[in-house]
Amino acid sequence: MTEVVLRQRRPGTRKVRRFTVFPVVLALCSGLLAACGSGSADGLTQVSVGVGNTIFDTPLRVAEAKGYFRAAGLDVRFVNLTASLGAPALESDSVQFYHSSPTSFLTAVSRKIPQLAVAMDGAGSPLGLIVSTRFAKAHHLTAETPPAEVAKALQGSVGGASSTTTKGQAGIFLRAYGVSPDTVNYASLPSPAANKAALNNNQIDWFVTSEPTPLAVQADGSGVVVAGPDTVPAWSVRSSGYGQVVVVRRDYATEQPDVVRRFVRAAQQGSAYARAHEEEAVGVMKQTFSGVPDPVLLASLRQVDWPETVGMGAAGWDTSMGFVGKTGAIPKDTALPRENWTNQYLPR
Repeated sequence: MTEVVLRQRRPGTRKVRRFTVFPVVLALCSGLLAACGSGSADGLTQVSVGVGNTIFDTPLRVAEAKGYFRAAGLDVRFVNLTASLGAPALESDSVQFYHSSPTSFLTAVSRKIPQLAVAMDGAGSPLGLIVSTRFAKAHHLTAETPPAEVAKALQGSVGGASSTTTKGQAGIFLRAYGVSPDTVNYASLPSPAANKAALNNNQIDWFVTSEPTPLAVQADGSGVVVAGPDTVPAWSVRSSGYGQVVVVRRDYATEQPDVVRRFVRAAQQGSAYARAHEEEAVGVMKQTFSGVPDPVLLASLRQVDWPETVGMGAAGWDTSMGFVGKTGAIPKDTALPRENWTNQYLPR
């Protein structure tokens, strides 16, 4: 590891902080310097936003495609980030906004990183549990098999786990139907793509991840989706709570409140449009998920509740923290102080 100054902050901001970071973070930040200026030639305010290239990015991608960000005076640059790079990129000012999962946000809060959630633009947990075609035939599983029967069939099987979160989400499913997670075996794999390859090679029997990956695997004939939020109450929007939040540094929100407010307004417009115009949202997201069939993208979009307003509430956060806590991805004593989320930047 190397100690470096990740990025010089703009004039008027707090002093540059030093971080010990991995080389991959250095490469990320050096590549972002040209994209993090405060202005552009056409008079727009230029900001960078970290995204994970997931179905949850739909409101922001729609806001860009429909011109909502430009109408708000913003030139938005999207930066693809893994969950492990989100907090360092935000803290170094390499991105000014981060489209974060509740797990990543709550992890940062538990580590006393001064992040502030300013909007919630997607609710739910669009998960799919897909089994290999071989496993499905051996255990007589179909897309219509009751989830309780699916859970029992997984005892003694080998599942793919690309993160603590997905392993924990599988555990929530199993426990909901009286099956101990200890009765299944897991192969640690680096990504959903690796899970898919292992499934095709019969190295694992199943895996859990967010859509559209499971439905896309099913569409190409490599597996069968046997559980999802529409059939598993424990994965539903009601049980899982918030699905994605817009996060900034607390000091950035204080120094640039108008920029944050304009960004949140555009994100809300994108979410409301995705809710009302599913087919157009599919067309926008095809740029992110090239090669994924339209019906798969449409089914994936429908597993998320795209809100017309992006405000947050204590009850929603309690639900979300309870769901994330059950995955084992955050410390058991994690608390969410009220100063870490706000609705003050919502459109008036």
